[in-house]
Amino acid sequence: MDGAARGASAGKFSVTSLPRAQWRLADERCELREEEMEYVRRFHRHEPRSNQCTSFVAKHIRAPLQTVWSVLRRFDQPQLFKPFVKKCVMRGSIEVGSVREVTVQSGLPATRSIERLDLLDDNEHILHVRFIGGDHMLKNYSSILTVHSEVIGGQPGALVIETFVVDIPQGNTKDDICYFIENLLKCNLRTLADVSEECHASR
Repeated sequence: MDGAARGASAGKFSVTSLPRAQWRLADERCELREEEMEYVRRFHRHEPRSNQCTSFVAKHIRAPLQTVWSVLRRFDQPQLFKPFVKKCVMRGSIEVGSVREVTVQSGLPATRSIERLDLLDDNEHILHVRFIGGDHMLKNYSSILTVHSEVIGGQPGALVIETFVVDIPQGNTKDDICYFIENLLKCNLRTLADVSEECHASR
């Protein structure tokens, strides 16, 4: 089954409904070197149960770590780099335990998500978010984002890695859910790269 048809039946995740311009951004893959995989082993410790799946995406960004992190850490404004977020409402400051309600763009199999900030580490550059409610199918979804300094073409750059664990919905396979989420996350990281690189260039 090809990507366009995968998950097309009722009750399954479908990528065909994603806006075409944004879906195009996901058509890329970042292979990690062995030394970069060490970041995954060190900072991305998920323990999936038998009814869950886990995977990761990554993106090299031509902007310094601090520039990328300044965008990524804004738990109160995920729309800065998540093109499918329409609105975010959050009460209080950005701190562990904070909760936000996210309204998503039409065309996705959901309208809102309630999410909690489980970890924000400005020293190690780690963001851990957990979904605790909403009308989506991503039950027990938890993601970890990390940013790592690197050199790209002789200039300061950053490597962003995002891993997730989530329940496999009834009627879907592990491949269905991983395929759907990975492509959403790739769209997010592509936008994060665009925003960060533009911000860096304007300084």
